[in-house]
Amino acid sequence: MMMKTTNAKRLEVDPPCGVLDPKEAVLMAVSCDAFDFASEDTNNDRITVEWTNMSEGAAEQFRIEWFQGDGMVRRKNLPIEYNS
Repeated sequence: MMMKTTNAKRLEVDPPCGVLDPKEAVLMAVSCDAFDFASEDTNNDRITVEWTNMSEGAAEQFRIEWFQGDGMVRRKNLPIEYNS
């Protein structure tokens, strides 16, 4: 899985990528740098989770090549709601 944000200056996800076994879970930290909410457009801020299924016995080390090619990549967009 790989995490992306629409505003890399403001939002960060840790870890940004990784490999999960079936039924495995991971705790991720999302952080946001301070900014002036009144003067910034936040309507399009999102975190996107991208993942692809791997065959059994695939490498345990993440490789960006898995997401660049003809394979099926799934995406889930998570809109960010700030509490001002």
